[in-house]
Amino acid sequence: MIIIKIVAIAFITLFIMLLFKQSKNELNTLLTLTAGALILLIIIEPLKEIINFLTEIADKANIDTVYIGIVLKILAIAYIASFSSALCKDANADSLATQIELSGKIMILVLAIPILMAVLNSILQIM
Repeated sequence: MIIIKIVAIAFITLFIMLLFKQSKNELNTLLTLTAGALILLIIIEPLKEIINFLTEIADKANIDTVYIGIVLKILAIAYIASFSSALCKDANADSLATQIELSGKIMILVLAIPILMAVLNSILQIM
């Protein structure tokens, strides 16, 4: 199971971080970044399956795949911004973390504009 691998990586990283807690704070940030990258690499294959499933459903429901792509990009931006912000907070760079969060929110809003326009056009066509 994939979740067992992920939890194992997290616990091993946590154990190593606890060992070096007093002496090497820089090492803890590097360990967190490395563990996060490993977890993301493990998750890539299930993500491909989810994307293929959503694409199939969109095709069957006659939904434009552009909108599915936009939603997936929005989710990716949200996860990447959250992960990066958490890493910055762990490294005591709170202002950088706040800037990442704000940038992610703005990018999500920009990507959501075509979806909002499609919804508004649909509402206007009904009226």
